[in-house]
Formats: sequence, structure tokens, C-alpha cells
Amino acid sequence: MAVCTLLSFIWFTILLLIQPYPSFGSRTLSAIVTNPPPPLGICASAVTKYGYKCQEIDVTTEDGYILSVQRIPVGRHGGGGGGGGGGGGRRRQPVLLQHGVLVDGMTWLLNSPEQSLALILADSGFDVWIANTRGTSYSRRHVSLDPDRPEFWNWTWDEIAARDLPAVIAYIFQQTGQKIHYVGHSLGTLIALASLSEGKQVDKMKSAALLSPIAYLSHMTTALGVVAAKVFVGEVTIVFGLAEFNPKGDDVSRFLKGLCADPKVDCYDLMSALTGKNCCLNASTVDVFLRSEPQSTSTKNLVHLAQTVRDGVLAKYDYGNPAFNIEHYGMPMPPIYNLSNIPKDFPLFISYGGQDALSDPKDVANLLDDLKLHDEGKLSVQYIKEYAHADFIMGVTAKDVIYDKIISFFQRNQ
Repeated sequence: MAVCTLLSFIWFTILLLIQPYPSFGSRTLSAIVTNPPPPLGICASAVTKYGYKCQEIDVTTEDGYILSVQRIPVGRHGGGGGGGGGGGGRRRQPVLLQHGVLVDGMTWLLNSPEQSLALILADSGFDVWIANTRGTSYSRRHVSLDPDRPEFWNWTWDEIAARDLPAVIAYIFQQTGQKIHYVGHSLGTLIALASLSEGKQVDKMKSAALLSPIAYLSHMTTALGVVAAKVFVGEVTIVFGLAEFNPKGDDVSRFLKGLCADPKVDCYDLMSALTGKNCCLNASTVDVFLRSEPQSTSTKNLVHLAQTVRDGVLAKYDYGNPAFNIEHYGMPMPPIYNLSNIPKDFPLFISYGGQDALSDPKDVANLLDDLKLHDEGKLSVQYIKEYAHADFIMGVTAKDVIYDKIISFFQRNQ
């Protein structure tokens, strides 16, 4: 694995511990900037080559971001056993897959069709939709903003939850006329939890499966996190002057190279150092992963995650100044997402791992405490002792261990 590529994961950990980053301006460009995605889309590169039908779709958010969405409407052989409502002439049940931070929708398609969740769901009779959030390579477009300018990157996961998620769900609902099932991994779980806590999207969603859930980050045990935590972060502010955090960019790479000098940081096994010791990854899958990942996100987004680590609460972005917060929220402190407000009758499936160094079991326990009053039978929890963060989307055993259970969960909540 290339050191420069792997170094990107170090900076993600460091950013989770630094001070708030200033907001960027909101000036827009007068010209229409579309910046078309790379010519070979996700459908062509990872779906149709296996014999599946796949559609490339553009969805525009309320604030002008043009998101790439893929739809796999049927299984490889057009059947799929009717597990998602595809048998007997019934309409197939739509399922939306939402990736995490610093990656894109390709993460659901890294293994063979028999091991990749998106294709397993299609073959099981579901109508599968794959989201790609703003800033990733296929969603690096806007009706008026240029991604080479800071204005394009003035957002955090607040906007992903409030703009990207509603836009994609509304489009699917409009096209299918059906409520959707949702699968999120990592940050994909956070935006769903935040949205549901505010009573949003409930009218268009049937259920949600949350893999390696991120709601609280107070107990991260990553080797890199431990090193970073020893820095007196209260006095350290690292300013790149970069609105876009591009893990593969020269500006970030130059800084990151120096971090490998620390003997505690193993630059040749950063996957384990950051995510925990994954039990079930195929080396060839990791190689495929590194061809398309990691992806860009906004620096402001990573700092928002840093605030979650620092403050121990799940809240909207803190502008670092009571006056700025009052300007944005009408109060000196950013509003908190109260996860106990998630409707108690909304079906949730939560799966987490004992070896996960990012979604630590102690933090998941805090999330489950928020959900302790959930209606009986509406909350399903799975604990997998040997699993770490990446096993949930790349593990070669995930179909038998997790995915079959997700399908059963969806079938119970049709």
C-alpha cells in the first residue's frame, strides 16, 4: 500500500481532536459550474460488468449540490426470490445505501456479487439505490459553485443530514411511490440518527439498519487516536487554509509525511491502527478499496466530528463564538440532536463490533441508552465480538454474519 495514500487516515484522526475551524464565506460564482464526474461511473466500473442493470442518476439538493446516485432495480437474473417484494408481480421494495466519511458509494461494491451488500440486496428482490454525498468524486458538482473554490466546501454533516439525505430520499419516494429501507455505515448512521431525532424522513422511511454506528466518539481507541490525544490539543490549532480536505492532495500529503517519523505510528498498517483489527478482510478487496478511496470531504466537516469527540455530545456545528452561533441558530450554543426523540415505533437494526476502534462498544452503549425506551420488537441489536469498523462493508464473512440478518429485518418490517 502506498504510504502517501494511507497517510490520509492519520490526518482524519488528528482532525477529530483539533480546535473549531472558521466558517467559509457564502459568495457564489456567477457561471454555471457542473464539473462532470469521471467518464467511467460506478455502474460501469462495478455493477454492469457482473450482468446487473444499473442506472446513473443526478439528484440536486435544495442548496444546489448535484449528487450522483446509482440504482440497481433488479437482480442479476431479473428475479431475486421476491425477498424485497419482487415476486408475484409486486413492486420491489427500495433500499438506500449510505456510505461513511472519506469514502463513496463504491464501498458497497468492493467484493464479489456474492459478498457485496448492494448486489446481495438486488438478488434478494430489492430495488437498490446507492448515495454519494457532496464532495466525493461523482458528486463534485454544483449548479453555481466551483469545487476549486472554498465556497463549495462550506458545509458539515449537518448539511448532509439536512440537504443530501432528504433530496435523495424524496427522489426515491417520488420515483417508486414507496417508503424506503435504509442502510448506513459509520457517518451514514450519524446522519440518519440526526435526521430521525428531528422527526425528519420518518414519513418516507420504513426502517433503518445502522452498521458500526457513529453517534458518540468519546471512547475511540485507535492507536493513532491515542498518539494524537497526548498532544496538548487545547493549545494546538493546525491551520492549512484548506476548505477541501483531499487525502490524495499534495498540500495534505506534505504535512502527513512527517507524522510517520513517530515510532508509535505504523504507516504500513493504518487500516488496523485506525479502525481496529479487522478480522475478515481480503487483501485484494483492500487493494480495490485503495484504488477509489479515500475521497475528499470538507475540512469543516472533519472539525465538526472533532467537536463531537471533544464535547461528548451530538450537536450541530459550533462556530466557536457565541455571537456566530446566535447568528446561525438564535442561541449562543449549537442545538443538540436529542436521539431519545427518535420515534419509539420506528424499526431500527443496530450492528456493532467488539474490535471496532472508531465505533467503540462503550459509545454504542451510550447510543443504546438513548434508545432504551424504544418499543418492544422495534429495536434489533447485534454484537459481533470479532468485527472491526471495515468488516461491516468489506468483510468476506459479512453476508452470513450480517447481511442475511438485515434482509430478514427488512422482510419483517415491510
